[in-house]
Amino acid sequence: MQVLYEDNHLLVVNKPAGIATMGTPDSDTVYSWAGAYLKQKYNKPGNVFVGIVSRLDSFTSGVLVLARTSKSASRLSEQFRESTVEKTYLAVVEGKLEPPSDPQVDWHEWSDWVLKDESAHRMRTVSKGQKGAQEARLKWRIVRRWGDRTLVEVKLLTGRKHQIRVQFSSRGYAVWGDRKYDAKKRMERGIALHSCRIQFLHPTKKDKMEFTAEPPASWRSLLG
Repeated sequence: MQVLYEDNHLLVVNKPAGIATMGTPDSDTVYSWAGAYLKQKYNKPGNVFVGIVSRLDSFTSGVLVLARTSKSASRLSEQFRESTVEKTYLAVVEGKLEPPSDPQVDWHEWSDWVLKDESAHRMRTVSKGQKGAQEARLKWRIVRRWGDRTLVEVKLLTGRKHQIRVQFSSRGYAVWGDRKYDAKKRMERGIALHSCRIQFLHPTKKDKMEFTAEPPASWRSLLG
């Protein structure tokens, strides 16, 4: 785990693929790692507060923000709820993704309705108005196309579970290595989805904060 930034209110890390943010008591998580890290570094007795204000899927790598106080957790959670946090991802998807017809438009927006399929433990796109469905919106642009793959930059406009994975897969462009969402190719570790940049306001100082992280070494063979 690489620490990108820390102060009395925040801990920002570059999460590797293959570790859950929280919720798996029988294995290491970002939550358990952060608690142990802070406890040891600051020689704190008892339990250490770690606030989970946003999550990354276990197979996804990249920038993740944690709160070190309850006040910071509350204020950061509010920013995420109000969609004022700007989250940018890089993804390698299978196939040559074709942009919409207008060549003057750089960023393209998709809107879908998604619903959790409890029996399959995955999300699915469904018709608008279906009970329990939520709108999922994102913007994307092509960075590079080569061979049988496309590198895209994605900005989330909503924060639905597995949103990028399901929205691209539903259009026939599965994230590379994402077998759950119909990818044909495999990756040695995780999937080709990486949180490369996040911007938000500091929970107490109100300064604009921005953190970035390059894709992991496992992407080298993909990017050529």
